[in-house]
This record gives sequence, C-alpha cells and structure tokens, in this order.
Amino acid sequence: MESEMLKKKLLLATKNKHKLEELLYILKPINREIITCHNIGDYPDIEETGTTFEENAWIKAKVLADFTGLLTVADDSGLEIDFLEGWPGIASARFAGPQAGFVEKNLTILNLMEGVPKEARTARFVCVAALVRRDCRTEFFKGICDGFITSSPSGIYGFGYDPIFYIPSLKATMAELSFEVKNQISHRALAFKKLTSFLSQNDI
Repeated sequence: MESEMLKKKLLLATKNKHKLEELLYILKPINREIITCHNIGDYPDIEETGTTFEENAWIKAKVLADFTGLLTVADDSGLEIDFLEGWPGIASARFAGPQAGFVEKNLTILNLMEGVPKEARTARFVCVAALVRRDCRTEFFKGICDGFITSSPSGIYGFGYDPIFYIPSLKATMAELSFEVKNQISHRALAFKKLTSFLSQNDI
C-alpha cells in the first residue's frame, strides 16, 4: 500500500461541517491525502462575488490554491425553483440574511410557494465543483438533482433545504434519505463523482 506520506494532497475549500462530512464520504475512493481548511490555519477572507455557481466555486478554490500552493477544490451549490424563476440559486445560503437559519429559509420559500400546484413546483439542486491546478488551470464538474418543492418540511436527515426537496423516483425528501443514499444521488455526489473520475485518470 502506498505510504500516506507519498500520497498527493487535495485541499477541500470549505468550512461547512455538513458539507465537509459529505465530501469526505464521497471522496473516500480517491487515493489522495485530503486536507481541509482546518489544517491550514488563518487564510484570506473570501468574498463570493460571482454571478454563477461556476464563478463562486472558482473564486473560493483560486484563493486557497494561491495561498497554499495545493491542488484545491471548492464547490458552490444551491436550490433553483422554476416558479421563482431560478431563485434563490446562488443566493441560497444568504438570501434571508447572514443570521437566518435554514428553518427560517425553508419557511420563507414555502410561504412564497403557498397555493402553487404540484406540477408547477419543479426545482433542482445544483452543484458545481471547481478544481484549480497548481498551474492555475481549472476544471469544472457539475451535478444536478431534479425534484419538487413540498408543501411542508419532512425528514430529519441532511441539512439546508433537504426537508422541502422531494425526489419522485425515491418517493422521499432529501431529508428522509439515509446519509449513504443521499451521498450517492445528490447534486454534490454527482459533481464530485465526476471529479473523482477525473483525478483517477489524470496524474496532477
């Protein structure tokens, strides 16, 4: 078995403990030493000023790749609701203010969707992962999970908008899925499986 000391490093550019837990599970198959933000000490503040998932993911990855010199991956993700013309989209984590929790954000969305029939409640989770190489070249990997917005929250697992996102093929909300099932089918799992495949085929 290859020594841990010889493994190439990959930095995950996130401080979100829920996201980090999922990513560490999804990335278990790769033969890399995973470094997290907790391992690198103080680093520059990062402002997500992009107008797309791709831009925000790249901004986060580029700052930390420049700071550490490591191969770095960051993602940006969000919930797009067709009835709300794609909103909250890239503002999913911030639209209700920095102090708002996801219970409040979910209720805000449900209030806006009150009375909307099921067929018009289509939505999707989107995740874009940006992998910034040491030579600054960037690869993007996108995952999309389609579903519907429920009329009330359901489920105790996951985080974020999982309790109000229903997946017809599984007859469950994202928050009703086990950790293992969610991290096989979610938008984040789909994006990072593509990244895993890329890393297995490219010696970078």
